[in-house]
Amino acid sequence: MSEKTIHFIITGGTFDKHYDEIRGELTFKYTHLPEILDFVRCTVPLTFEINQLTDSLDMDDSARGRILTSSMTSEARRIIIIHGTDTMTETAALIGQQALDKTIVLTGAMVPYSISRSDALFNLGAAVSAVQLLSAGCYICMNGWVFPWKGTAKDKTSGTFKGPDLTKADL
Repeated sequence: MSEKTIHFIITGGTFDKHYDEIRGELTFKYTHLPEILDFVRCTVPLTFEINQLTDSLDMDDSARGRILTSSMTSEARRIIIIHGTDTMTETAALIGQQALDKTIVLTGAMVPYSISRSDALFNLGAAVSAVQLLSAGCYICMNGWVFPWKGTAKDKTSGTFKGPDLTKADL
């Protein structure tokens, strides 16, 4: 595996939901990630792992443990985790506390990729850039910002993330 390879750990979340016309609800069928990265002509070496397709509200400690195990055992030093926004900070804290010698960026979407006006493409593109530029550590990349895991929270009133600013030492 090239040192430039980005490993994606796919966990579901709103990012990968699609509208099921029969049931009249958002559900999981597959990940949209390979299709998206092909569409945007991403030429960075990539690997993919579907860890689970779960709404983050349904994630428990066992599900978060599987994400941590994948992060720890991946040969890649650059990892992007596609995650639901509701419990993204909990998973980031679990990973961040391990102080792995890897750059790990969690991202997601407030609106599914498959629905018009989704923020999925923007957040994904920002995460792909961030994971290549940041030093080892765990980060959350949403809404045009990159925050360190510690001190970052979802503002459920505005539907955005807030956190401490990165300093030069973080880069």
